[in-house]
Amino acid sequence: MTSANIARAPFGKLHDGIAVERVTLRGEHGFEASILTFGATLQALLVPDRGGHCADVVLGHDEFEGYLAQRKFFGATIGRYANRIAAARFVLDGETVNLAANNGPNALHGGPHGFDRKLWRIARLVDQPGPTLVLERESPHGEEGYPGNLQTRVTYQVRDPVELAVTYEATTDRPTCVNLTNHSFFNLDGARSGTQILDHRLTIAADHFLAVDATAIPLPGPPWPVDRTPFEFRKPIAIGARIRINDEQLRLGRGYDHNFCLASGTGVRFAARLEAPHSGRVMELFTDQPGLQFYSGNFLDGSTAGKGDWLYRQSDALCLEPHAWPDTPNRPDFPPARLDPGQIYRRTAIYRFSTV
Repeated sequence: MTSANIARAPFGKLHDGIAVERVTLRGEHGFEASILTFGATLQALLVPDRGGHCADVVLGHDEFEGYLAQRKFFGATIGRYANRIAAARFVLDGETVNLAANNGPNALHGGPHGFDRKLWRIARLVDQPGPTLVLERESPHGEEGYPGNLQTRVTYQVRDPVELAVTYEATTDRPTCVNLTNHSFFNLDGARSGTQILDHRLTIAADHFLAVDATAIPLPGPPWPVDRTPFEFRKPIAIGARIRINDEQLRLGRGYDHNFCLASGTGVRFAARLEAPHSGRVMELFTDQPGLQFYSGNFLDGSTAGKGDWLYRQSDALCLEPHAWPDTPNRPDFPPARLDPGQIYRRTAIYRFSTV
């Protein structure tokens, strides 16, 4: 359907000629979200600044060819398992599940052909209670090594006044592990601003984080306290304030690329706040997930030209990815990511925007 609040248009074609669509959901004050059927990808997110001027605040490409040419996860839905699984395997009910290794020895973001490289089906497109898009796909048993036929749904909804809600749902016909998230790269000054995010002020509602080894797998033992470390974000602080400190964890990640263990609780709750002093844009993130991966764009190296033909470089954007803790299938001491037949996996992330 199309309406004043919803637009649907072709965006390109896959190599086999199948069409990819872009759906734009429009809210108040010029706020709008554009989503691709390829990868269930958030392709653009227009947000007003303190002067009422709207700019796109997520990295990506103006043309579909950019998404096909390089896999950079810009705005993509990640699955079946976001983040890393050590040695690309885990044991489930006594059986070893072997995955495809695509990040050194580990499996990353669902393997080399994860959900971000798949075409999703438009299942529902409605105006009320807010412009809403529902995308679906079936991940067959054995895809990238994961057990179970997984029926998956992603719902994008624009809410008043300036809020985007993303909900993930899945069911399976045999025991499996599931961990879905969105991988948008944010720059609240705008994807075409030419500015970095080191002056963005970040707050994360976490007392602990997961220290990692040289392959970004969590170390044995309990989470580390953030107190008196560069990972202390319980009060707002500029991202660049401590990113150059001589800290082993920052050296391993070339900056921040760590899971923060969110404050325990039930239901959707506050996870993080990001403020851009120049534009005045503020993003608050709410989720029911147990973890938040904060990635400071360390491996953007200028090899990718994005929107407006800008070359994306280190610290041009950041990711805040709410999901289960990395390597959970191998860590019985972590909050579980198991899904059994008869259960419904349902997780939500809410991105609320305002200005200061």
